[in-house]
Amino acid sequence: MGEKEQKTVLISAGGTGGHMFAADALARDLLSRGYKVVLATDARGQKYEPFAGGVPTHVIKCGGQTGSLFGKLKTILALGAGYLQSRALIRKIAPVVVVGFGGYPSFPPVYAGQHKKIPTIIHEQNAVLGKANEMLAPKADRIALGIAGTKGLEDSDVVRAVITGNPVRPEIAALYNQPYPAIEQNGELRIFVTGGSQGASVFSQILPEAFAALEESDRARLNIVQQCRAEEIESVREIYRQAGIKARLEIFFKDMEAQFAWSHLVISRSGAGTVAEVTTAGRPAIFVPYPHHADQQQKKNADAVAASGGAWVMTEDLFTPATLKTKIQEFLAQPETLFQAAEKARSCGKPDAARKLGNLVTALASGWDKDAAKPFDLTQGRLPE
Repeated sequence: MGEKEQKTVLISAGGTGGHMFAADALARDLLSRGYKVVLATDARGQKYEPFAGGVPTHVIKCGGQTGSLFGKLKTILALGAGYLQSRALIRKIAPVVVVGFGGYPSFPPVYAGQHKKIPTIIHEQNAVLGKANEMLAPKADRIALGIAGTKGLEDSDVVRAVITGNPVRPEIAALYNQPYPAIEQNGELRIFVTGGSQGASVFSQILPEAFAALEESDRARLNIVQQCRAEEIESVREIYRQAGIKARLEIFFKDMEAQFAWSHLVISRSGAGTVAEVTTAGRPAIFVPYPHHADQQQKKNADAVAASGGAWVMTEDLFTPATLKTKIQEFLAQPETLFQAAEKARSCGKPDAARKLGNLVTALASGWDKDAAKPFDLTQGRLPE
């Protein structure tokens, strides 16, 4: 596209790394196509700057889900303020498409775009449609799904849904075609443990005890790289030291692609972004879903990979030192189990998700998507489960 005809796409995302990393992947794809990209995010999203190498960023008020009556009122007021901010931003930058990645930070810009009759796309990462996307879906021109069979869509919305997968950063996508690292019958077992941007205390509590309970010969074969909370890192480090287990502990990893490439096994939560990265990297995983989501979205994300044979799911009530120790003993005795699971995990990965989502944006921006926003027809049926 020439300078004079350069089109602007407004991307709205915030809150969590899962949303921001997926949005970043799309932004980079769109920039490579010649679009101008602008990001609307919340205050938390600012910590992920520079976004896509440094695109213009605007902080929009959005509030957040909370149970108290006062908290709900604050959220409504914040969303109202964010809507007005979004209308002003849209008037200023004149986007040809608005794309939202779910969560409350995406709601005001997409809702404002719909009111201004600008084509909109919402992307749902999880196996269950989130509340913000549920409200935006009826007027969205396209609904991009990270996982087939996403629950929560009305029949009238399913006809506009397209399965794109969850976009991952180019550095992660590049791992898709890389072979699984060599693993020997009596050799080293490399385990990467990540609990998201804040770390997961459950891993700091369970893993050191489980690994330390192994036989000395098994402990000597472990090589652990683990994300820990700052207040837990020294106590975890001491347990590994006393057990003679090789371990490197960090509060945050900026080179996730290097850790995935290095590892034989990943132990992590199962947010949609994490699952997308693990499967695209082709790494078998033990997923421990976050237990406090009402819709159990993380468990459903993990179950989809486990059903293919690429992962094992341990709910928190069953994630004990004893059960983890048993599973690690199995892997140490039969490392080929991990080798086989790696390919099954890779079969769930979608390294081209950013390109597919970029294609949707291009089709809408260019007026080529004649089926976007089409009315529901009972003869069209639902997407295959």
